[in-house]
Amino acid sequence: MAGRESRSPRANASRRPQPRRSWERGERGVLPVLASAVSDVQVAVERGRVGPSVRGTFQAVALLIREERARIQADETNGARRSEQLKRLDGVAAVLARTAPRDASLLALLAPDTDVLAETRYALRELREAAGIAPAPEAAVPSAEAAVAPSPRAERQVVPQSVISRQLANPFLEPDYSAARPAPAAPGPRLLATWELLGPLLRSFEQASGGAPSCMQLPEPAPLEASGGRLLMPHQARVVAAAAAGHRTFLLADEPGLGKTAQALLAAEAAEAYPLLVVVPNVVKTNWARETGLWTPSRPATVVHGDGHGVDAFSDVVVVNYDILDRHVGWLGTFGFRGMVVDEAHFIKNKESQRSRHVLELSERIRTRTLRPLLMALTGTPLINDIEDFLAIWEFLGWIRDDEPGAELMAALERNGLTPVDRGFYPAARAAVIELGIVRRRKVDVAADIPARRIADLPVELEGALGRSIRDAERLLARRLVKRYRSALEARSPGVVVEGIDADLVRRVAAWERQDTDEDSSGENVFTMMRRIGQAKAVLAADYAAQLARNVGKVVFFAKHVDVMDAAEEVFERRGIGYASIRGDQTPRARQQSIDAFVGDPEVAVVVCSLMAAGVGLNLQVASDVVLAELSWTDAEQTQAIDRVHRIGQDQPVTAWRIIAAQTIDARIAELIDSKAGLAARALDGSDEELTSSVDVQLEALVTLLTDALRAEAA
Repeated sequence: MAGRESRSPRANASRRPQPRRSWERGERGVLPVLASAVSDVQVAVERGRVGPSVRGTFQAVALLIREERARIQADETNGARRSEQLKRLDGVAAVLARTAPRDASLLALLAPDTDVLAETRYALRELREAAGIAPAPEAAVPSAEAAVAPSPRAERQVVPQSVISRQLANPFLEPDYSAARPAPAAPGPRLLATWELLGPLLRSFEQASGGAPSCMQLPEPAPLEASGGRLLMPHQARVVAAAAAGHRTFLLADEPGLGKTAQALLAAEAAEAYPLLVVVPNVVKTNWARETGLWTPSRPATVVHGDGHGVDAFSDVVVVNYDILDRHVGWLGTFGFRGMVVDEAHFIKNKESQRSRHVLELSERIRTRTLRPLLMALTGTPLINDIEDFLAIWEFLGWIRDDEPGAELMAALERNGLTPVDRGFYPAARAAVIELGIVRRRKVDVAADIPARRIADLPVELEGALGRSIRDAERLLARRLVKRYRSALEARSPGVVVEGIDADLVRRVAAWERQDTDEDSSGENVFTMMRRIGQAKAVLAADYAAQLARNVGKVVFFAKHVDVMDAAEEVFERRGIGYASIRGDQTPRARQQSIDAFVGDPEVAVVVCSLMAAGVGLNLQVASDVVLAELSWTDAEQTQAIDRVHRIGQDQPVTAWRIIAAQTIDARIAELIDSKAGLAARALDGSDEELTSSVDVQLEALVTLLTDALRAEAA
């Protein structure tokens, strides 16, 4: 993008002379350095240049403010001096707080559970150095190393008896070095030795696509027939051929519905990557065992449930869900896996979460005993909120380590002979990452026989007492926002005049409202309103689904909340329409029975699905109509749901009917969700669509609500 910073935070360490930032100009003392850094961030925000390094500096300043406040408050030697320092520190914090609401990606960094960005760690080091203070202890700044270190265990680690039996049967399980590559020659002088590269690598996917999709060069395959006469599609066979040719790391990011499960299983067969560990969401682990039996029937699979009492440790494929890794990570780490597949890999985008730490630990331990294991991350939506969502997946695959490129990626970057100040660095860096194993294909390009899909909005009017109460609640929320806006206007500095609506103040007021919602969810807010709107739409959405079922055949019905699902099922019961139900609290067996009933029983016309529990890992292409009774907060979640139907095997055009409550905040949120759809398109598919930072839909909905109310007042 034009105007983005072209240097990384450590560019001043390069041999080339580089201009220094204001907080690098030799000031000593924390407060002057923090004030200068905040000023730099403020200028960048005003110019609309909020890139990864600006976000890193912003978060680093916030962290240092907390550290400095704690240090000052603990100093009891001079009360007057302490008060003066706290006052100055509060002034810096106030500037930071005024700047944050102007960009949603900055505001999100102030949440207490937000990940520490890679750029933040480098900014912290530079700020501390500029301030003349000692580096913080390692524990103070989360690092990539900590992400793969042994994580806190559950109170009761388990080792299934079958695993003990396997260990006794083969007590001399040695590391496998059979697939090791020859040792590389000793490196010469490194052009990029002093550069921070993760930020530029991420930016290369934001701004250097040049219209090209993100897909490595794949070999042309011979016709490949799997067990039972199943013939792979050409795009699937190419991944298997790449594994057979020796490629061992894949971010398989094909659009949902292009058969990633089959590709992973057959790639493991081609690479002889057994035993194979498969980590998946709970709702699809039984389906993975079933797919293993279909595609590689000679490779027995076992599924880990609970404490693993039923595990067959002599199986070739071990399937475990994220939620119970804390109980099993110990024995899984010493099992001797030669391959690991992580399904729905966007589940690990938060590197500080427990499940992400366990996944990263397991992949690291597998790499230490098998030099070239097969590692595959499967997700149709690797980017949900921001470009930084890539980092945990890259680390799982071994492409990055300790906040730096891994050896293979670094060697590729060095071969290019470019640094981040060179114009050609970004497209070359993007290509180097892609060739490590990013595979992204779109349905329109590789599966022309899959019919088109469309999303159709169906506005409905909310009638009755419930509809009136929702409209009244929305008006009350708008009035509360307007009142806060007016109060803020009155409290601002004298002499400040803004013509019309102050857009900056509107965002600040919306941010305050959302923060209040986070701290106190008991009152009416955007979340409770959306739930009430969902309840009000439930019967209308179910009525429409019933009409579709009677006229065009089977229908998939999605909702977010259990009470909406309950209301819809009551409608189908009264209408005499057979239905099945897929929910998060079902056992795997009950879930599979519901799927089989919908797919195979002509009397079951509708399947009522939880958006969270059934949005992944299902093949429901027996239907061609989807009803979305409630809106998701992300385009990715909505797409995942629709692609349960729009996938290989579908022979009818697919229509997703979004039920929208007209004249309510529901309609505004639908527009905001659609506006977020460009992230993967720009970073992965080579689209020229403008890519912006992650949009906070809740915040933007409040901004829109307040702006509309102010315009109505002025009219």
